[in-house]
Amino acid sequence: MRKTWLWTLIGMIGLAVISYALFLWLLPPALPEGFLYGNGRIEATEVIVSAEVGGRVLESALVEGRTVRANDLLVRLDETDLKTRLKQAEANAAAAQRAQVQVEQQIVTARHHVQTADADLARYRKLRETGNVSAQMLDRTENQQREARGQVETLTSRQAQAAASREAAQREVELLRSQVGKAVIRAPAAGTILTKGIEAGELAAPGSTIAVLADLERIELRIYVPENEIGKIKLNDPARVRVDAFPQRYFEARVARVDQRAQFTPKDVHMPDERARLVFGVVLAVDNPEAYLKPGMPADAWVRWKPEASWPDKLTVPR
Repeated sequence: MRKTWLWTLIGMIGLAVISYALFLWLLPPALPEGFLYGNGRIEATEVIVSAEVGGRVLESALVEGRTVRANDLLVRLDETDLKTRLKQAEANAAAAQRAQVQVEQQIVTARHHVQTADADLARYRKLRETGNVSAQMLDRTENQQREARGQVETLTSRQAQAAASREAAQREVELLRSQVGKAVIRAPAAGTILTKGIEAGELAAPGSTIAVLADLERIELRIYVPENEIGKIKLNDPARVRVDAFPQRYFEARVARVDQRAQFTPKDVHMPDERARLVFGVVLAVDNPEAYLKPGMPADAWVRWKPEASWPDKLTVPR
């Protein structure tokens, strides 16, 4: 009975030793001296292209993953309604212009009448002083002079209204001309189409998303470094990045920015030292000439902070 118990104890100890040895054998090696590890998600500066005017999509060159250059056609909207409205607005502007010119001509005539009435009134007042003109005749001349001046005032008011109407009509013309030009939507910058927001034949509303573009040759990865390690990081330190989609490939990178303030460790970020609470964000500029890396991809990164350290053949994720 005692021997059975002893052999059982020896077996348990042996199993424990083997398990611990296996754990140590499977444990990833520690980071080499001169390197820091971090992880995060690939980011890119995205440009949301929106419709500034409404209309049905007549032509679309949107293909997700397609590379475009600045000013390349993305979408062409139906301009029929806009052009109809523009034609009517141009007719209204022309009519307003003619109305203003007519009023201005009437003012010229009315002012001539005022000059004549002023001269007649001055002459009749002198004649009245000598008794050669009756009081009724003088009153009638004064009334004519007041009517002439009142006509000028009325026409001047109409002139201001006509000018305001012409300016409003011209603004409408300019707005519609601008909108007609905006029915053709082009790429504001070079990049890759990440998302297409509309299909040919669909109706685009003003402000609706047409596409999302990003320059995939200029992407970034934000990692987090513990507060007690951040002093090792310098701008332009070299780094290497790896994603699950290409596990055998490392993408070259460099330290582009370092946050000036620490923060608590984000919940979705793995830290080798779980005691780390305060961390600094470090942004890596990643080379992506073939556009393999896409926004949102989780990625691991290793930063070489010691210049004389040699890159190991294989980089591992510390646990």
